[in-house]
Amino acid sequence: MAPVVLPAEPVEPDPELDWGHADWAEARTRVRRAGRAYVWLNLVEQRLRSVTGAVLRPVYEPVHGAEGWVVAAMGPAGREGVQRAAAVRDVSRRKGYLLDPDDDDLLVFLTLPQLRELIVTHWPCFEPWLGGEGGRRELELLLDELETARHVVNRNRALTENVLERTEQAAQRLLSLLDSGARHAGVQRVPVDVLEEIVGDRYADVIGVHPDRVSLQRDLPAEDLFDGAARLDAMGIALNLLGQSFTGRRLARLAHEGCRLRLLFLNPASSAVRRRERELGLGRGELSRQIETNIMQVRRVRARLEREAHGGADGDGDGAGRVEIRVFDETPRCTAYLVDGHSPDGLAVVQPYLRRARGMESPVLLLRNRDAERGAEHGLFDVYREEFDGCWQDSRPVS
Repeated sequence: MAPVVLPAEPVEPDPELDWGHADWAEARTRVRRAGRAYVWLNLVEQRLRSVTGAVLRPVYEPVHGAEGWVVAAMGPAGREGVQRAAAVRDVSRRKGYLLDPDDDDLLVFLTLPQLRELIVTHWPCFEPWLGGEGGRRELELLLDELETARHVVNRNRALTENVLERTEQAAQRLLSLLDSGARHAGVQRVPVDVLEEIVGDRYADVIGVHPDRVSLQRDLPAEDLFDGAARLDAMGIALNLLGQSFTGRRLARLAHEGCRLRLLFLNPASSAVRRRERELGLGRGELSRQIETNIMQVRRVRARLEREAHGGADGDGDGAGRVEIRVFDETPRCTAYLVDGHSPDGLAVVQPYLRRARGMESPVLLLRNRDAERGAEHGLFDVYREEFDGCWQDSRPVS
């Protein structure tokens, strides 16, 4: 071996070897995007693996055994890929990489394209579950959409924001398709982001932050937030997110469908309203009229439900007594909408009141109730639920 020749004098390092602020920022951006995409791709691969095993294992395993059924299912065209998967598994066994005994299965080592090939090749077995030829076309299109992100993440290349967004949407749709379109509890108003499940507890229930209400309603329209709710507790000055997004007819339908509404407005005749008008530069009585308009809308809904309960209009009266209206006189501190606040997977939309910003312009926190997972530990959801309960007790009913 030739000796290593060292330089006679020290060589100054190339300045390009040092990363500046912009380089670190770019690297973190790449990691953030690739990390989100990886989590979604991992979840999709696990779900595809589970579905494939559940459908094809009973068909092939009785004949070919626990080790041979994957080889038989792949057929001659996929034999080379299966051999590579088996070789990777053997290496993992020797080096102790299989930390979970359940992972010592050849199906675990198949790639996303191989799982796709299994489903397409055996489509008659999957068709009753995934919805005929339309389901097959949609599944293939969604997997095509995911393939770009899979290629980029596997090779640690840069992922654009646009591709990441399409990847997340395709992954969510594909997971819904594999679950036969079923809408599970807690996903009816807003989908559970897979990263929310992983890091949600770290941020005290906060699953989303929006700079203003316009941004919130673009990502989470009011109908998606409120529809299907069993209980809605709301407190604020005028409750415009509800009053301006839902017509009286839709509010009545919400009550008829079983939702109990407890709505807490700032008293339009209180001195706190006049102070708020001065803060926002509004004319005297302008904010009071807005509050009164929203209260009147809810009162008309309540009266309609009461008439139906007493046979004064068509209807079965199921919504009677489900709409309560109260007002408070204290200084308003926040707007809070608690949707199914006492259920394990409830949602809350919270906005603080800023001195010079209207409610539409204030930052928004989206919270998820995690009592069932957290045990005795409390997060922000509990703080605002207790705030509502205390304010409700000190308020006065509106006749």
